[in-house]
Amino acid sequence: MAFIDPQTLMLASAIIFLGALTQGLIGFGLAVVASPLLYIIDPQLVPAPVIACGFSIALLTLLRERTSLQFNGLQYALIGRVPGGFLGAALLVFAPQSILGLAIAFIVASAVILSFYKITAPVNRFTLFIAGILSGVFGNIAAIGGPPLAILLAGKDAPQFRAALSIFFVFSSMIAMIILFIVGLVEMKHVWLSLMLLPSVFLGSFVAGKLSNKVDKQKTRTATLVLCGLSALVLTIKSLIELSAG
Repeated sequence: MAFIDPQTLMLASAIIFLGALTQGLIGFGLAVVASPLLYIIDPQLVPAPVIACGFSIALLTLLRERTSLQFNGLQYALIGRVPGGFLGAALLVFAPQSILGLAIAFIVASAVILSFYKITAPVNRFTLFIAGILSGVFGNIAAIGGPPLAILLAGKDAPQFRAALSIFFVFSSMIAMIILFIVGLVEMKHVWLSLMLLPSVFLGSFVAGKLSNKVDKQKTRTATLVLCGLSALVLTIKSLIELSAG
């Protein structure tokens, strides 16, 4: 298609597959892995197509973990997602591409750094609302809305944690896409790109299911964080070069 060449589409599909595989194995990773790499090869792939892919894998996870679902308080995070989403969308509309690249690199680097620390915070209406705002900003810029809420919910057992994040992502992804549509950042090409990348999401999830008991998840997690850190560094350098040239 005119808006993406076959080589870029194949590379993007491989990146989404890697992200979906990682998320299936260790519980996170699709957007954190995919967003900086996709932005490097073709900025139009971030955020809308990544959000659509994230919605799909969240729905798959929710169906698997639905018996562990507890929705307590998540509505406050979803309410916060709305103003945060508009703030993120405003940056997408008004900021130059190089600044957006730096913003995405910063979000990815922050997610990597925070993953090494166990931060405890009280879970209440206010903290959930603030987490929702931050999630909206990060999610609408880079499709990476998970870290703020993941920090709050870290005390839950693994099935409840995955179920809570998944139901949040299902609804917050819809909120994000509606906001992006309102501000004119979702076009028909983004719909086609999302549809073309979806098979990689399902394939990655399927392969992860086959490998989940055969791989060292801690080593996979470490390798994922290293990859994310390197991609954030490359995107930072690329964006700084573009910024200085402009």
